[in-house]
Amino acid sequence: MTHFVHENVKNYYGSLETSGDLQTSAPCSASSLRLSQSAREALSQVHPEVSKRFFGCGLVVPEKLKGCKVLDLGSGCGRDCYTLSKMVGEDGYVTGIDMSEELIKASRKYIPYHQKHFGYAKPNTEFIQGYLEKLGDVGIASNSMDVVVSNCVMCLCPDKKAVFTEAFKVLKVGGELYFSDMYASKVVPDSLKEDPVLWGEGMAGALYWQDLISIVKELGFSTPHLVNASHIHIYNPELQLKAGGIKYASGTYRVFKLPQHFIQTKALATYKGTVPDYPECFEFDASYAFKTSVPVEVGAEVAAVLQHTRFSPDFTVRMTDVADPGLTHPPQYRHLNPFALADRLGSSVNLCNKTGLVGTQVVGRVGDPPHDHGVTVKSNTP
Repeated sequence: MTHFVHENVKNYYGSLETSGDLQTSAPCSASSLRLSQSAREALSQVHPEVSKRFFGCGLVVPEKLKGCKVLDLGSGCGRDCYTLSKMVGEDGYVTGIDMSEELIKASRKYIPYHQKHFGYAKPNTEFIQGYLEKLGDVGIASNSMDVVVSNCVMCLCPDKKAVFTEAFKVLKVGGELYFSDMYASKVVPDSLKEDPVLWGEGMAGALYWQDLISIVKELGFSTPHLVNASHIHIYNPELQLKAGGIKYASGTYRVFKLPQHFIQTKALATYKGTVPDYPECFEFDASYAFKTSVPVEVGAEVAAVLQHTRFSPDFTVRMTDVADPGLTHPPQYRHLNPFALADRLGSSVNLCNKTGLVGTQVVGRVGDPPHDHGVTVKSNTP
């Protein structure tokens, strides 16, 4: 099964010229709400020939990347890698890995262009051919990465648990996995997984969104944080029929590799206004927005994220003696449902340029009132 999926995906994407050749709106639903001005500028500087062959379903540029070592799982045409290479700066480094020899060769061609365009003395980007399930086989060391990103690739992988396991292994303690992917509204039946087009479009391999939570927590990651979401529309009537009642959404999540032990109480977190591009308010995810100098009550796990990751210099965290009930009682994860967030934001792609019309995306603010979490969470958003 694994070999069949790998070969099918390589052949499918090797046959596509642009994202307009895909049968869904996934590549049109880039989650750009949270994109900082610096990230927008970096994206605009990517060579147009690289951007033309972008097939992702979001935009994976988390905050505060300067000097970081970043790994892009399924780097494809290299668009995200080159955007990130600008964001990490000359002292940072970006590695892209993809199983397609064709895409790796095409990506490598533009390394000198971006080095010169960004004014770097030497390249800070490399592309490696390999499988995401076996990062060690291509020389990516354990505990070596500050950030791992992935853009609409997990849904193309037959063994998702292996990919998440490898991501966890190569991240340093305090590192982050920041990824956008395609999710299903229910478990995809095995009968759909025999269709090569459904695999190529990500529909056959899309995770049921609740299964994502179970997998990453089992491996030792933090509880996921849902950053943004959009509904995905299927243009091809035949594929719509095959999908039956399954709906699809693009969701961007962030998870962290935290220390094994951290203080198990609630905390008051105060943002210092020091994350680049966010002097007044740092929107950490769709539920938490931290205004500068205003204390916000957070759970024990969020407090650990703010204390043990690259964001630690940007927050003052004062632990309290109030136990966090979310650590002792089964938490509710309604706030992590990408379909509910897409509904709340009014975020969907109605038309894509493949139809000959201009794609339109109607979106709301990430800072709109959060869902009921099942636990007490205070968002500092008006």
